[in-house]
Amino acid sequence: MAASAHARAAAATSGTAAALKPAKGAWPVLAILCFVYVLNFLDRQLLSILAKPIQDELGVTDGQLGLISGLYFALFYCLISIPVGWLADRTNRVRVLVVACGLWSAATMGCGLSANYPQLVLARMTVGVGEAGGVPPSYAIISDYFPPGRRGTALGLFNLGPPIGQALGVAFGAAIAAAYSWRAAFIILGAVGIVAALVVLLGVREPVRGGLDRGGPPKGSAGPAPFWPTVRMFFATPALRLVALASAATQIITYGAGNFTTLFLMREKGMTLPDISLWYALVVAVGMGGGIFVSGRVIDRFTRTSKAAYATVPALTLSLAVLPYLAFVWAPTWPLALVFLLGPTFLNYFYLSSAVALVQAEVAPEQRVLSGALLLLVMNLIGMGVGPTFVGLVSDALKASHPQTSLQLAFYALAPVYALAVGLFLALARVLRREEARA
Repeated sequence: MAASAHARAAAATSGTAAALKPAKGAWPVLAILCFVYVLNFLDRQLLSILAKPIQDELGVTDGQLGLISGLYFALFYCLISIPVGWLADRTNRVRVLVVACGLWSAATMGCGLSANYPQLVLARMTVGVGEAGGVPPSYAIISDYFPPGRRGTALGLFNLGPPIGQALGVAFGAAIAAAYSWRAAFIILGAVGIVAALVVLLGVREPVRGGLDRGGPPKGSAGPAPFWPTVRMFFATPALRLVALASAATQIITYGAGNFTTLFLMREKGMTLPDISLWYALVVAVGMGGGIFVSGRVIDRFTRTSKAAYATVPALTLSLAVLPYLAFVWAPTWPLALVFLLGPTFLNYFYLSSAVALVQAEVAPEQRVLSGALLLLVMNLIGMGVGPTFVGLVSDALKASHPQTSLQLAFYALAPVYALAVGLFLALARVLRREEARA
């Protein structure tokens, strides 16, 4: 099973496949899916963006905030993504996405109606259940609308969803909260997601699985790939296993810092909600958005000559991000902090397009949704589960001895994880070079 999957995957990345054009309607579909991903990430990030007013009203500690945005959310999000991926590989992926979008949007509105911490936890867990069905089907749909050689760019554009979503969440979430309340922000933005689900239902057609791979859908494929053989193939393949672990280590940093940056800027750097809605939103849009967009083009460019670029590019950018990250944490004023924050915000996210494109290229078409779900399982269970939880608990532990700088010290504690992520990407580069040499 694994051998045939890799044989088909190798054929899919040949020059003949790269010469194919995107399917009819590919770009409008990509725009719709990117918009849904924007809402996915926007709804996910609202809790961290509005952490200060939520803490003030509900009495939530940093540790509780870290658990609800980290471990609790990750457990539901990741574990549900696997059966959702299995279901989507066997059914209509577009309809799975429609149901998921409607569910997480309704649950986001529920967050705004929460009267206490347990109710907020329940609503956030439901958001996680819904969002588990958002990204893996979208990865596979895009891979069947765009041929190899164009997927890196397409997935890079799709992965603009997180920066755009976070930027709009900062801008609109903070602005709505400042004008009305944090509850209104959840309710209004959740309602937009309900409309988006209808747009997907009416505007996206289910593409042919593997239709743009070399020779069209693989002959001899009896239908959807079986569940456990696909899982075993994923974790038995060194390149897939390493790219998942390297991405997970990177997400410990991005989720750990990202879920507390707004609170850190407000509580320890002196920013206000109106400041956040303008200046921090610009940093996210320019830095994170620019990094993800550029990364897709860079990956497409350098992987034409060496598959190892899937690993060496993120290893380099993460190495370059360390010093500006430390400078951001140290900066004595919020304007200076935002200037330094542009660096890691741009450089930290090159791994995402690289990881997604590598996984989609390495597996057979009928395995793409489940393999994408397995990638997200490892990335998010470790990255999202550990990162925010670690930062919140460290901040709580240091609150008594360092009441004014507990979050700053927790951010410093994240810095060594950069070395772990770079080391794992370099190990992945060695594996990919060995595979190229054998080929």
